[in-house]
Amino acid sequence: MEELLLEIESKMDDAFNSLLHQFSKTRTGRANASALDDIKIDYYGQLTPIKQLCNITIPEPRLIVVQPWDKSSLNNIEKAILASNMGVTPENDGNVVRLPFQPLTEETRRDIVRQIKKTAEDAKIEIRNIRRSGNESAKKMEKNSDITEDDHKKLLKEIQELTDNWIDKISKATKAKESEIMEV
Repeated sequence: MEELLLEIESKMDDAFNSLLHQFSKTRTGRANASALDDIKIDYYGQLTPIKQLCNITIPEPRLIVVQPWDKSSLNNIEKAILASNMGVTPENDGNVVRLPFQPLTEETRRDIVRQIKKTAEDAKIEIRNIRRSGNESAKKMEKNSDITEDDHKKLLKEIQELTDNWIDKISKATKAKESEIMEV
């Protein structure tokens, strides 16, 4: 019974962390180094994460500066950033690559908020699917006489509490991200 609850909580935690990862990649009009997390550079035939090849700084709220340790990789860094479609045009001056983030228009902010809400709703659906799977497992356990009817009801209640808790966390994270985006 406890194993099932731990498994369900672990899956829900993974779903929530996946949502947070997607949120961290969302453009907010502010410079955020995590926007570069998924970018890999062809470095001597190896696909290498950009963070392993460069010093990444944010000297201003709307600017990321990428300074490679090996200057010969500047063009590859610029190409990888352009290919990532992160909505920023890199500026290569021969020493560093600057990523200036333009302020978002009101319409763009609303579109991003709509995307975020859709992503959050998908995460909630995933949480509910995990709950349904857990409930089915609990039902099988009762059917196989592994647990009593009272334990089954208690287990269903605990699964529902877990679900409500994670749905609430998703809602709070969504509201926080929405206010961050709408902030001018």
